[in-house]
Amino acid sequence: MSILKLPILGLITSLMLFISPMGQAEQKQTFANLDIHYIALNSTFLTPKIARAYKIKRSAYNGLINISVLDTNQVGNPGVEAKLTGTARNLLGNSITLAFREVKEGNAIYYLAEVPFRNEETFTFDIKVESQGKSNKLKFIQKFYVEDN
Repeated sequence: MSILKLPILGLITSLMLFISPMGQAEQKQTFANLDIHYIALNSTFLTPKIARAYKIKRSAYNGLINISVLDTNQVGNPGVEAKLTGTARNLLGNSITLAFREVKEGNAIYYLAEVPFRNEETFTFDIKVESQGKSNKLKFIQKFYVEDN
């Protein structure tokens, strides 16, 4: 099944359902006219159907990073294309290069990357976001937990 054949808000809806129950504040950083929204979560939060559709490995030991770049100078703050590169470094200093892939759903654009982890492993994410001729550094920390099923 093609990603574009899914309901337009399939991935957004799936991911946003998990922000409120976890009590997280909005996760974004603003750089001039760009709002960069991000979320890191265990891939088991996705339904098997959504994980298959987006070719995401659904595992208790696999995290998903979702980033969107929005242009606040345009009406409706539309998503804009970007090039993302970066790493996830754990507390022992082990580093994983993140492989981002672009997903377009209607007017929305997302950048997804996966990161394997062990229970209670904390990562520092350093991500370079290049968009509209500008380069910005997104940095955040996330602790992952293995979900008991």
